Amino acid sequence: MLIGDVVGSPGRDTLKRCLPLVRDQHHVHACIANGENAAGGFGLTAQTADEMFATGVDFITSGNHIYDKRDFKGYLESSDRVIRPANYPPSAPGRGYGTFEADGVTVGVINVMGRTFMPPVDDPFRVIDPLIDDLRVQTPIVVVDVHAEATSEKVALSRFLDGRASVIYGTHTHVQTADEQILAGGTAYLTDVGMTGPSDGVIGMEQGAVLDRFLTGMSDRFNVQKTGTKQFCAAVVSIDRSTGRALEIKRIFLRGIA
Repeated sequence: MLIGDVVGSPGRDTLKRCLPLVRDQHHVHACIANGENAAGGFGLTAQTADEMFATGVDFITSGNHIYDKRDFKGYLESSDRVIRPANYPPSAPGRGYGTFEADGVTVGVINVMGRTFMPPVDDPFRVIDPLIDDLRVQTPIVVVDVHAEATSEKVALSRFLDGRASVIYGTHTHVQTADEQILAGGTAYLTDVGMTGPSDGVIGMEQGAVLDRFLTGMSDRFNVQKTGTKQFCAAVVSIDRSTGRALEIKRIFLRGIA
């Protein structure tokens, strides 16, 4: 199972309520979630990461907010289950890919960040090319989280890696797309998994400050929307454990969670 951006305490609460049920219903063997917005909407802490693991998440990816909580660097360096985008500078704390075991199978995970409308980072196409090859020596099952703004960049990466990754999925926009598919080479693809968190506000944030920024060019710091209903966004992918080819991909969007 793949879970998009988990936003603040509403997202973590929704994860706690929904994930065990969905794992059971869909017979999920492994769960990967993006946690870069899990702590107050910006960044990740040791406490929130451990909370996500206790809920049933097996591995956490991230994105451009991974260093917003500066005291998380030590955890990021020591953890083998939380990664940052691989195309950050090599000197940046943490690592951009890793593996974990699920149902007796090794699963490889890579996290890269796009460059279009995003903070400056290295070329994700160049960086990910050798990483895919390295992981496929260890396992045929490789999952890629592309944390990017531009749909075209995510689609291009999926075509570039088709047949070499089991799953390529997008995060960052917080809006689930309806383009799930299995590409010609056997790679499952979804442009954006969506957001687990508050449905009201603007992509998880209180609307007041967001509207002020659009209307006046000025705003206070964004705060997570704490009232209203919540949502749970995910995707379930079936993968042939011997070949690494995806067999099926199914979107999940649970709305109106109190």
